[in-house]
Amino acid sequence: MNYKTFFHYVSYAQYPLMLMGLYFAFKPYLNGLDFLNDNPEVIFDNLNSVLIFMGLGISFSSLQDTSKTQNELSKKVWQNPRKGKIAIIIMSLFILILLTLGLTGFYFSETGILKDLSIGIIVLSLGMFGLLKAAIEMFENHRADKKISNM
Repeated sequence: MNYKTFFHYVSYAQYPLMLMGLYFAFKPYLNGLDFLNDNPEVIFDNLNSVLIFMGLGISFSSLQDTSKTQNELSKKVWQNPRKGKIAIIIMSLFILILLTLGLTGFYFSETGILKDLSIGIIVLSLGMFGLLKAAIEMFENHRADKKISNM
């Protein structure tokens, strides 16, 4: 087994991590709305866990094979030079906004909920950096205009 195949199999760890994130997203509601009304801080505690596990899941998803597309929609986006550039710009801006919000919240808040949420937002944005790298590789591998000019 080569390294590419090994990391492709490791990328499947994204699914249990994402499921853990979904669990923490729904966990506050499993105890009932009365419990939630009495303890509203439970939502923010679990939201931090959601952000952390989703960030880890997204970072593991960037380990998959970028020479293949997962579905027809991604194939249409990455083959079209204009759509691919727009997707990369949108992802970059989103990561920049998240990272700025996370670092600002972490730097300017003393302790408490905002500091904890900032850590989750930072982990999510760092996980998305790996996804951006994978998106750029997919764009380079699947661009229709580059394939024609290389032949």
